[in-house]
Amino acid sequence: MRSIKLTGYFVRFGTELLVTQPKTRQARAEWLYRFCATALRGLDLQLTVEGEFPQRGALISNHLSYIDIIVYAALSPCVFCSKAELQQVPVLGWMTTMAGTVYVERGRGGSAAKAGSGMKSAAEAGLPVVFFPEGTTTNGREMLPFHSGLLAQVIEIDEPVTAAFLRYTLDEDNGPGISAEDDVCWWGDRNMWAHVFRFLGLRGAHATVRFAPAPIAFSSNLLHRKAAAEEARDAVRELAGEVNRASGAELVVQDL
Repeated sequence: MRSIKLTGYFVRFGTELLVTQPKTRQARAEWLYRFCATALRGLDLQLTVEGEFPQRGALISNHLSYIDIIVYAALSPCVFCSKAELQQVPVLGWMTTMAGTVYVERGRGGSAAKAGSGMKSAAEAGLPVVFFPEGTTTNGREMLPFHSGLLAQVIEIDEPVTAAFLRYTLDEDNGPGISAEDDVCWWGDRNMWAHVFRFLGLRGAHATVRFAPAPIAFSSNLLHRKAAAEEARDAVRELAGEVNRASGAELVVQDL
């Protein structure tokens, strides 16, 4: 039933996007917000939000799944920074491009600066930018080192950076061997579409998001990018501790 609903949402909002082809970043962000808010309800994913989505600057978060994008976009109109490989995913790549996603090509010189230009345009349009400094997804039991490139670009254009932390749980028993770490989180080399269909069969999926009450107060003007990345990771880690203490979960933070 959920798969039918989700297909219907893609058809409905994809058709709207194809017909209207919104020209401004604000219009594209509004479309993504409506699409993801509708999809979130259709997925029957329960959501607990602590704090407020920042109205400007960058929002950084740990990264667990493609579902993260749906969760954050369902909370507020925003622009995402994502790895360029997403453009190659059938249907989804076209939709994310049309939604105004700023792409980063890892390993290519000047990519971060190009992304910085896109983030500046988003800021000028009054839209917060969301990105995941780990650069890839995990199962939620570890937090990888943060990459500094996009952080440097945000601070260079003098925009605030706010931390957030996201955690998934399963509030119902889905049978032996089923867990949020393996069946809600999407990580490693797992096939995305196989994961989608598996996720659609889960009961009691729950996302908890906590936003920091204020932007990160970096200790320098980012001449030392590694220090800024560590401070950003610490800010997300602090939120993780607050969320995970309530559930007894453990978080491993790898050394840089």
